Amino acid sequence: MHVMGGGDVGGAKTQIMNTVTGLARRNEVMLISFRAGPFADEARERGIDVRVIERHNPFRAARAMRDLVDQFQPDIIHCHGGRANLMGAMVRRTRRVPVLTTVHSDYKLDYLGNPFKQHTFGAANAVALRFLDFYQPVADRMARTLIERGFDPERIVKIYNGMDFHRPEGEFDRAQYLKETYGAEIQDGDVLCGIAARLTAVKDIATTVRAFAAALQDAPQLRLFIAGEGEDEEMLKRLCAQLHVTDRVTFCGWVLPVEPFFRAMDINLLSSVSETFPYSILEGVCAGCATICSDVGGMSELIDTGENGYIFPIGDYKKLSEYMVRLANDAELRQTFAQALYEKASRDFSKDKMCERQEANYRHLLARFHRPKDERESIVVCGAYGRGNAGDDAILEAIVQEMRALAPERTICVMSRRPQETRLTYRTGAVYTFNIFSILRRFRRAALYINGGGTLMQDVTSTRSIWYYCYTLRAAKKRGCKVMMYGCGIGPINRAGNRKMAAKTIQGSVDRITLRDENSRQELARMGVTRPDIRVSADPTIILDAAPYEVVSLAMEQSGIDPNGRYIGFGLRNWKGLDAALPAIAAAADYAYEKHGLTPVFVPIEFPSDLTPAERVGALLHCPWYAVRTRQPIEVTIGILARMKTVVGIRLHSLMFSAGQSVPVVGMSYDIKVDSFLKYIGSSTCLQLREVRADELCGLIDKCLSGALDEEVRRNAKLLREREHENVRGAAILLGIEEEKEEAEE
Repeated sequence: MHVMGGGDVGGAKTQIMNTVTGLARRNEVMLISFRAGPFADEARERGIDVRVIERHNPFRAARAMRDLVDQFQPDIIHCHGGRANLMGAMVRRTRRVPVLTTVHSDYKLDYLGNPFKQHTFGAANAVALRFLDFYQPVADRMARTLIERGFDPERIVKIYNGMDFHRPEGEFDRAQYLKETYGAEIQDGDVLCGIAARLTAVKDIATTVRAFAAALQDAPQLRLFIAGEGEDEEMLKRLCAQLHVTDRVTFCGWVLPVEPFFRAMDINLLSSVSETFPYSILEGVCAGCATICSDVGGMSELIDTGENGYIFPIGDYKKLSEYMVRLANDAELRQTFAQALYEKASRDFSKDKMCERQEANYRHLLARFHRPKDERESIVVCGAYGRGNAGDDAILEAIVQEMRALAPERTICVMSRRPQETRLTYRTGAVYTFNIFSILRRFRRAALYINGGGTLMQDVTSTRSIWYYCYTLRAAKKRGCKVMMYGCGIGPINRAGNRKMAAKTIQGSVDRITLRDENSRQELARMGVTRPDIRVSADPTIILDAAPYEVVSLAMEQSGIDPNGRYIGFGLRNWKGLDAALPAIAAAADYAYEKHGLTPVFVPIEFPSDLTPAERVGALLHCPWYAVRTRQPIEVTIGILARMKTVVGIRLHSLMFSAGQSVPVVGMSYDIKVDSFLKYIGSSTCLQLREVRADELCGLIDKCLSGALDEEVRRNAKLLREREHENVRGAAILLGIEEEKEEAEE
């Protein structure tokens, strides 16, 4: 059952219509509208069962909707917009049917520029949203906004707008169309920019006008056509007059149909301050326009800047102007962008794709909603998370990615030092690492507890940490969880009491252990641990891929690094013995530059602390050098390391990330875990940090760059990915998934 206000216009109207007509092909669909009019009539003409409830009193409207729910018996109620959300919240109280709402736009900005509606209808919608079961934001950025406002990430599923991508056929005389329809006369050589949007504050058309005025100085052939109506129209006309561009700007009013409008344009513009996944962009793509849009909603998921279009920062009219000039003066680039974006959009954002995602979302949410209340369903993940270390963050990202693929219907809760940040980044539940009472409550509902990744069982950095991790293992087991230590390292555990406690805990409370190296298995054997099922696998981060090429290039440019250069990477950290090694590291970096033409790039794994040793080495260098000085997403860090010809690392994950991307590595070991990893992959390019000498380090760099190790490096990367699967298999067995598959095959 789909529920809507009935006065929807623009992208929301198109999305709802496309959704209900697409779903009706294979499902029984009822559409409730709280207003008679064109939308309801069009849906009825398309064969949809439409019921109109025209009740101004919300309680009477809710009673009428409840009667229809009882009659239709829907599996799910799907709301669109403020009034529908209010009705859905009222009906939900007395009917056990899951209520989902699609968040088409930022509900706090829906009535921007109209204080009365903002504080009445907008406020009512904001309250109603809190009483619904599930939320379906259009594109990822709106999902992020909801999580930032306290919505549960486990109750959020994403959708993307879709449409039928059929290029218009037949001859089209745009000059005639524009003259007859809008009275605008164009000249040969004019480049036409179009924007189709409501003329309201949230669409920020003023930024488009300012950018257009600036662009005319370098591209006088530009013309601007504004399609839409709204309260900002007079203000925008005055702005055009102030900027002396009135004769180059045409206000078209409300445009219907919109296809010929976009067909007449060369460039499609969007300058909104808030959107989800605007149909005006997709319609322009379909018509063959090149695209420039503000950085809103899911546009970054559609447009790859510099490859198939341009995205500019919200309100930045200078950058918009720059992009307009670039496209206005390069017809071939306009065509290239338009074709590339059409191919991507028609492949990934079609109407059929949207309906497939919608049905998958329904199945997922229904399974969640109807799960027995007393069933153990969740997965709790514990580790050194929320501290800003890229290696630990990568471990968590890999575990979450693997658990979602393995058991998508299960919820995930992470024990984190920064739970809000974790919810936002990984879209999981999260509790503070030391909120013991909350953690114990989670254990009572959990099917699996993962003590996840890294070397948690060690007492070099702290005795308190090993006590804590042992306590959580015992507590999870006592409360009925299956317990797994996942892709981890063991040791060193130096104190006799700690060794005894860890051995007893692991022996009695852990069901399965996967280890990232053979040395860890040997350490467990020395501790007398025999009972859990122990397998050697690989670090979970091996499965992570680098970010797309252009994304990595942009990140490098922002750090002042030419993406097309030749580099040697360094992954350093502060540790005992580093002071003595600094001159040797600097000498090796200078050597790589002078002999091999490789410029040193320092890539921090723990930000910003890893920049300190980078600066100290940089102060000793005689060659140019760079450092990545802003915190980067894991995939971008991996992508930057993948651009290196070789990587010299103290940080274990600088070596792991690089090896996983088939980049030869040189290790400077400060801990047994570094030796263990390099030994595990069969690498001979390792020195002890306390014994680093410049000549030996230079020799290992020569060896890595000679090409003699290339085949071995590629083989090791493939082997690590294969072995890592043992982590997922172990979790599948404990969750009962692996056995189910085996029985099905039999």
